[in-house]
Amino acid sequence: MTKIKPIGQDGDVESFLAKVRSLPPVTATGKRGRLVLAMDATMSRQPTWDRALSIQADMFAETGRIGGLDVQLVYFRGFNECRASRWTSDAQGLGRLMTGVECRGGNTQILRVLKHLKAEADKTAVNAMVYVGDAFEETIDTVAQAAGEVGLLGVPVFMFQEGRDPNAERAFREIARLTRGAYFRFGSDSARTLRDLLAAVAVYAAGGHAALADHSARQGGSARLLLEQMK
Repeated sequence: MTKIKPIGQDGDVESFLAKVRSLPPVTATGKRGRLVLAMDATMSRQPTWDRALSIQADMFAETGRIGGLDVQLVYFRGFNECRASRWTSDAQGLGRLMTGVECRGGNTQILRVLKHLKAEADKTAVNAMVYVGDAFEETIDTVAQAAGEVGLLGVPVFMFQEGRDPNAERAFREIARLTRGAYFRFGSDSARTLRDLLAAVAVYAAGGHAALADHSARQGGSARLLLEQMK
């Protein structure tokens, strides 16, 4: 089974980035894409976790013809537990890993996820991050600062919200804006929408804007909306 390592906490808060510079679009590099799949694994997330488990293999299937995709699973749950897997290109391995994760009660830890993303991108380029959650229980200015720092590295974050929590929507939209990513809200019965969105982001991570444009032209729907948000 893929080993999961805990993500440490950093109590130092740097000055808030008031404005993020405009960044050029990501293009294909000829290398394997790298995508962080981050998920809220607190108690309310179990149904969505199970849906993501059942469709994550589609991400690898959609990107195989482009050049492949490496994925790292990041999740938080319980009391200050936030973990990251190793990078993997094995859909079955990632599925086994997700099967072994039990959702537990706790507060959101999006700040730690963004700091981890920045640390990974500082070491080796990361093409995108997907975040799936339904709540936001942190200080928006501090989280926005971390999102701005990620944005400066050219890593778009795609924020997928389940439900209608207005506080979560405001925060998720701001994180997407600061990183030049995109925001979508889906319902508890929108398994197909989540499938389409994850596949579209995976295509983007593996092949850049050109690959996403081609995928959007073929698939339409959610893929087209994703591309429009990123213009």
